[in-house]
Amino acid sequence: MSIRNSDTKLLDTILDKMVETVDQSKDQIFQIAEQSRADYDTLMTELELIKSQIHLSILEQEDLERKVKMARQRLSEVSRDFSVYSEEVVRKAYEQAHDLQMKLLVLRQNEKQLMDRRNELDRRLSSVHTTIERAEHLVSQTAVVLNYLTQDMKEFGRALEDAQLKQAFGLQVMEAQEEERKRLSREIHDGPAQMMANVLMRSDLIEKLYRERGVEAAFAEIRDLKKMVRSALYEVRRIIYDLRPMALDDLGLVPTLKKYLATVNEYSRSQGSVPDIKFVNLGLEKRLPSNMEIALFRLIQESVQNALKHADASLIQVKLEVKKDQVLAVVKDNGKGFEANEKKSGSFGIMGMKERIELLSGDITIHSKPGEGTAVLISVPIIEQALT
Repeated sequence: MSIRNSDTKLLDTILDKMVETVDQSKDQIFQIAEQSRADYDTLMTELELIKSQIHLSILEQEDLERKVKMARQRLSEVSRDFSVYSEEVVRKAYEQAHDLQMKLLVLRQNEKQLMDRRNELDRRLSSVHTTIERAEHLVSQTAVVLNYLTQDMKEFGRALEDAQLKQAFGLQVMEAQEEERKRLSREIHDGPAQMMANVLMRSDLIEKLYRERGVEAAFAEIRDLKKMVRSALYEVRRIIYDLRPMALDDLGLVPTLKKYLATVNEYSRSQGSVPDIKFVNLGLEKRLPSNMEIALFRLIQESVQNALKHADASLIQVKLEVKKDQVLAVVKDNGKGFEANEKKSGSFGIMGMKERIELLSGDITIHSKPGEGTAVLISVPIIEQALT
């Protein structure tokens, strides 16, 4: 059966729509970065004005301090020779000294307020600068994703020279691309892009909170803002890893797993989560076929994410052993476990793992009981054909 031209056009249409969606997301993130730069310039202008006002206040205080000193000397003089000066002269000397002292106190208080405002602007500038850097980084990574979609995916289509093979895989590829388009669009919109928008809105609230509720409320908002930026960074990294870890092609499976698990562990700790992730490599650190490395990475990634989401565990152990003719992997947690033999509707994660392991002619076994944790055992043969 020959492949129809309409099928090819449909595949191209789906890819074009996916590229368009990612490109629009990139533009939106770029707009967030531009707005942050505008906010940064506004804050910088205000900061320069505040610094100028502080300088003028210091000069006024120095002049007023000289006048206060002279007024005190005059008051001391008329008080000492009370019999020489009239009561009216003494009273005026006292009032003048008192008025000058009060003006000096007001100037000092105003200077303190200006300095507090300067310090607050410095903190906000630092926060906005961080937001700009994160947004620029996200734009860069989205460009990488866009390049992947426009180049690598098209190369995949050109590589399918055999018409029967294209016919067999056509529907699966289109469905996968459509799902990837929806997932990527949703994750960028609901994840980092939404967080960045919230960062901008909440940064505007800090000044209002400072005026209405005081410094502590403003500091509390800034701390929450830092957590949100940290979460956005983690979401960006997670999306990148979901697409394809770049380190996998350059470094291989073991270093990429170490980096990924360390990133997840660091984020969990920063969020106050309990699970601690331990990684142990028992075998050889050698390169495997590319399709095997990405498949094993996905299988371990999915197992770890399942444990984080559902196990309520305090410890997750990941063990990898690369032998001469076989790769063994174990992901074990001490969580609440589940009934492994009981089929649950909507368990697409485990279903996808089983389908992926079948493509590698491997085997996956899940051992779990309620209250006894879960262990995922993965075994994949290294066949000579895969190495050529």
